[in-house]
Order: sequence, then C-alpha cells, then structure tokens
Amino acid sequence: MPGVALRELCGGLVVGGFAGTSLPGSFARRLAAGELGGAILFARNLTPDVEATAELCDSIGRASGGAAPPIVSVDQEGGRVARLKAPVLSLPPAAVLGARCDEAELELLGAALGVQLAALGFTMDYAPVLDVHTNPKNPIIGDRAFSSDPDRAARAALAFARGLERAGVSPCGKHYPGHGDTAKDSHLDLPSVDAGRERLEAVELLPFRRAAEAKLPALMSAHVVYPALDATPATLSRRVATDLLRRELGFGGVLFSDDLEMRAIADRFGPGDSAVLAVEAGCDALLVCSDEAAQGSAVEALVHRAERDGAFRARCEEASQRVVALRRRFPPRPLRGGALRGALAPRSEAVAILARLA
Repeated sequence: MPGVALRELCGGLVVGGFAGTSLPGSFARRLAAGELGGAILFARNLTPDVEATAELCDSIGRASGGAAPPIVSVDQEGGRVARLKAPVLSLPPAAVLGARCDEAELELLGAALGVQLAALGFTMDYAPVLDVHTNPKNPIIGDRAFSSDPDRAARAALAFARGLERAGVSPCGKHYPGHGDTAKDSHLDLPSVDAGRERLEAVELLPFRRAAEAKLPALMSAHVVYPALDATPATLSRRVATDLLRRELGFGGVLFSDDLEMRAIADRFGPGDSAVLAVEAGCDALLVCSDEAAQGSAVEALVHRAERDGAFRARCEEASQRVVALRRRFPPRPLRGGALRGALAPRSEAVAILARLA
C-alpha cells in the first residue's frame, strides 16, 4: 500500500503461530513492528481458563502496531477440529449438522459460536469446510464436510458462515478448490485429485462458486494438485488461485494459504520460496503456524523479492489492501469478567438444537 514501509507491507501478509500459553516477546516485537498480520491459536496455546484466553487474545491486539488491528484466529469447526473446549459450544461434526439441521438452525449455531469467539477476542474462525465428502478413504476431511452432495454442502456451510459473520467473526471457507476427494493428508504428503474439469465444476467447485457469489470474506487454499487445472499445488498455482478463483468464480475476498509448514509444501519448498510462490500465485495471507524462524524467513523473502521486482511489489500491495480491509472489518473485541461469562453462556436455542442431535 502506498506510504507503508515495505517490511510492514510484506509482514502484514503473514499470520503466525507460536508455542506456549502467553505471547512470546519475540512474537510481540514482530507484531509491534508490523511484521506480522496476526496470529493463529491452537490447543497448545489455550487453557480451560477463559479469562486467560481473553487476555492472550487481547495481548495480541495490544502488541500489534501494524496498519490495522490484527487477525486473531482459530480452527473451531466442531467435531474433531475444535481447539476451544467448554464453555465454548461443543458442536458435532459438520456431517451430522448437515444431515440433521436446516439452514436456519445452522445459521443460529454459527451465530451462537461466533458470539463466544468474539467475546474471547477472536476475529476469524477457519470454518466452515466447503469440501464435498466423496471419498470414503479420505484420511483428513471425512465428517468435517457437511455433505457428500455439493448443493447441500454449499447451503449448509454458507448458512453456518452467515451466523459467524453476523456475530462479528470472519468465516474462512476451506479448502479451495476442494479437498474432499483426496486419498492423502496434505499435512503429510501432496495429494492429487485426478477428476476432469467437468466433474470439478459439478462437485468440488460448486460450493466455492456459491461462496464467491455470497461474498464470503475469506477462503483458504488446499495443498492439492488438480491435474485438470494445473500440475502445481493449488496454493502455488496462478491458474487456480487467480485465473479460476478471481476471474471465473468472481471471488473478491481474502485468500489464505493453508499452513506453509505442512509437508505437502514444506517437503518441496523452504518457507521463503513457498511464501513468494503463494503470493505470486494469488494468495493474499500466508499461514505459518508453528515456527517463528520460518515466519521470519517468509517475510524476508517477500521483502527481498518486492525490492527488486515492481510487479511482485504491486501484487503484495493488492494482497495487503484486501487483508487490511478484512482486519479493519473484524477487529478484536475481547470481553472480561461478568460480560465475558455472560457472552459465553450458551444461547437456549443452540442448546435445544444440540440436545436434539445428541
């Protein structure tokens, strides 16, 4: 962005994780310098003490010195991907919700969860899953998807997303352009989906097309190869992350990379190279979820490339404009004391729905 120092411009595209239940000084200093756009928290960072969680989220906001409030994010899908425990709503897997709840109930559950996340100070939930579950041997998606039917998966996921957004938390749909038909876990290896373009259009891409039409604020890429689209993993493919997503599907929000430390990418590229390739392809924000040194390498590589390549700097400026707009739209607002406890009390309507599903 014009007038923003290059290191802050590039650093603001990286969202990082850290170890421990308090904000490390090294991480805080990079937030203060504008060299990180925010944080992602995992179970390793969280305790049952909700006041401590709100304090941790607040400390991220206080430390941030960038062009906008930081992203404070978490994976809270429900089922087996839920970093936060009680009193935060314990949702069943998306497959159960998609099969047994109507869209109004799904929106209500999304809103009930969103109110709790916002009260703790989170600004983004990496949910809902927009993948279509079509491969029973899939080791990583399975019941995280709302349905094996593309239309149902799209309707259910986007209803849940509306609830989160209504509560002041940005949803982030994943994993574009579809991880539901893989036979490998991209945390461990690079999967491939060998379906033809016609099948991709009818199944995998349908929920993401609907998400673009609904103006979902954010999507997350998949570290998956789709030979019908490109021989390069989607996260690093301009054909997938720009030509298809922006020009054909019409998506106008922020595209997050999945974690660049996952082995599907990290076994093939270092953090600096993958960061440059992902931004060049069309990712706007980069997740580097554990290693602070890798986060630093990613920022250094982005800065180095932008210093010598005007077109790449322009791409970073475009990405930054989207990311900063998202950060300003969803600022962290953690509550404390009685206000926090009140916001965390489950809404009776949500409790009734979950009781029916039990």
